[in-house]
Amino acid sequence: MTDANDPTKYKLVAAAVRAQIEDGTITMGQAVPLAELVAQTQWSRVTCARGLRSLAEERLLTRYDGLGYFVTARPGQGHEGQAGAAVDAR
Repeated sequence: MTDANDPTKYKLVAAAVRAQIEDGTITMGQAVPLAELVAQTQWSRVTCARGLRSLAEERLLTRYDGLGYFVTARPGQGHEGQAGAAVDAR
């Protein structure tokens, strides 16, 4: 049985990245390197990628094939905040 107050690891990854976006450590248009998250947390790529994917579902990040995840909005801003922060994926 898991404690309701004990979030899964991917949720911890998502919360940490979300906090860095909120405080400006990671800015609009900036890449969120999966390899660095794996090295920092010592958790699997799958776990860390799932955390980033959950932020992409919230529209805080956008994933570009072959490039990775990039910040496209601040928390509470949604996808509308993307103007001017698009990343050229080519």
